[in-house]
This record gives sequence, C-alpha cells and structure tokens, in this order.
Amino acid sequence: MPGDLTILDTDLRVWAAPMAGGPSTPALVQAAARAGGLGFLAGGYKPPAALAVQIAQVRTTGAMFGVNLFAPNPVPVAPDAYHAYALALQPEADRYHLALPTEPRAEDDDSWTEKLDLLLKDPVPLVSFTFGLPHPDTVRALQDAGSLVAQSVTAPSEALAAAETGADLLIVQAPAAGGHSATLTPDRPVAPVELPDLVSDVRHIVPLPVIATGGIATPADTAAALRAGAHAAMVGTVLLCTHESGASVPHKNALTDPAFTDTTVTRAFTGRPARALRNRFTDTYGSLAPLSYPAVHHLTAPLRKAATTAHDTDLIHLWAGTGYRHAREEPAARTLTRLAART
Repeated sequence: MPGDLTILDTDLRVWAAPMAGGPSTPALVQAAARAGGLGFLAGGYKPPAALAVQIAQVRTTGAMFGVNLFAPNPVPVAPDAYHAYALALQPEADRYHLALPTEPRAEDDDSWTEKLDLLLKDPVPLVSFTFGLPHPDTVRALQDAGSLVAQSVTAPSEALAAAETGADLLIVQAPAAGGHSATLTPDRPVAPVELPDLVSDVRHIVPLPVIATGGIATPADTAAALRAGAHAAMVGTVLLCTHESGASVPHKNALTDPAFTDTTVTRAFTGRPARALRNRFTDTYGSLAPLSYPAVHHLTAPLRKAATTAHDTDLIHLWAGTGYRHAREEPAARTLTRLAART
C-alpha cells in the first residue's frame, strides 16, 4: 500500500530538518513530534546498523518521523587535483600529527543499498532523499512498503525531475540553508532566489505538496513560506543549539560567538557546496578545493574530527544557514512553536 498523505497534516507546521553528522538525534526527532510537528533522522554518513538503532529508539514513542538518505550523485576527482589539495592541507594536519592520504579512496555510496534494504524491511512513515534522484523503481518499492517519499530540490527543473521519479512530495530548499546544498548539479551555482519565491515557482509547475526549507529563522519567515504555498516549513540551523541537538560543543558555541560574523558557501570541507560560518579554513582553502564529493569529504574528515575534539573552530565545518543568530539554547519544542507563532 502507498503511504498515507494525511501524516503530513501535523498540528504544528514547523518540522525539524535532517542534519547529518550528529545534530539530528532521536531526542530531537521525538521533541519535534511531541510539539505537534515532525522530525527526520539523518541517515547520511551513518552506518546502517546505527541508523537501525535510532529508528528503533524513535519508534518506542510512537512518534511520526522521517528518515533522510544521501542518494548517490558522486563527482569524480582528477588524481592531480586531489593530490594538490591534500598537499595544501597537510600543514594543518601536521598540527594534529595526521598524515592525510595523497590518493583518493575508492568512491563510496554511503551504504546506499544496505540502507534501502533496512527501510524496505522496516518501513518508516516518510523517506526523503537529497544530493541525487533515486530510480523510480526505488521510489515505488518504498511506497509499496508503506512509506511516503520526498525529494529535496533547489530549482523548478529539479522539481520536475523529482516528480518524474514518482515522489509524493518535495522538500524545496532555498540557498540560504545551512549545510550542504541539495542541488542535483553541484557544479553549477544555485540561483539566488528567496524561499517564498522558490516555493511559488515550484508550485506553479509541479502539483505536489511542498515542504519549504532554507533560511527560516523567524515566525515571519515561516509565515511567508506558508503563504507562498508550502504545506509546512522545515528548520535546521535554529535547532542546533537546542537541548536535544547532537551538534558539537564548539559548533554550538560558534553560532553565538560574535567573532563569527558571516556565512559562506564553500566546498573546502567536502568537495560539495555547503553553507558554513566563515572561518580560516573556508577563507584559506575554499578556492583551492576541487569540486569532488565524497573524495574531499573523506580527505578532510580526520582533520575535522581532530579539530572538533580540540575545539579548534578555525578548522571545523561550522554548518550554518543565514539565520544562525536566531539559534537559542532552549528545548527544541520551544524553538519550533515560536517559529509557528504567526501561522
């Protein structure tokens, strides 16, 4: 049986976005559900067994929730470009006694098949994809298992392509979003469109429910997205400092540190465009990094992990949307309900 669209009719029309790498904990997803909304577990980077554990944890509360996966869309790297970038970064790695690999590791698909198998054997209410488009057969299999399928898009043309896969709904991401862009074409700049305009543009050409995300940080932002035709708004950056967030301490601290005054879109950390707080790493290496995901992600991962342990915010990927100053240390439910105040 296909998924039930009525699960989208949440009492609270502000949802918690999936944030890979740690911030999207089961506690955060459960808090979103208790507040009357919906939250996503982030399957990206997570081993299938660990994802299965988190799914089980959320299920114990009866919460309505989703799971997000990275759909494979690798950008290969030229060996000489990779080698040059590895050499450029090695002095930073030397500070932590790390030897960065000078040859790219074999491309990986983030355990794509294993995670799909997990979601087919143990279906969840909603499955969303980002970075790439799943095959229509994959979409149909998930729907037959009882899941709704959502596709993240950043442009009307991507929305059309997503509709052709058979997706049930669209997650429309504006360029103000923190973390990785959901663009299907990371080699091309994302058009600088405000979220309400992007939602409206997509709604005019694709008759699917839309979840709006990217730069939502105030009640006025939420209201504008809903007026444009979004079924719900979805937020990430403003939840990073909440009690239930699994973001690292240095990441949380940086969001309120006056030393960080701006965000930038960079491929320096992962080889894929992502919005982060500007720091020495983005300023120094943004122009040097090759466009190549996941090769650059694997190259810099040990350095980023060591820097996070050392609270070295010069070298950390401090993902943040443009509304990062609105992130508060408080229960997630308070953040979500505040953002829904004008709906």
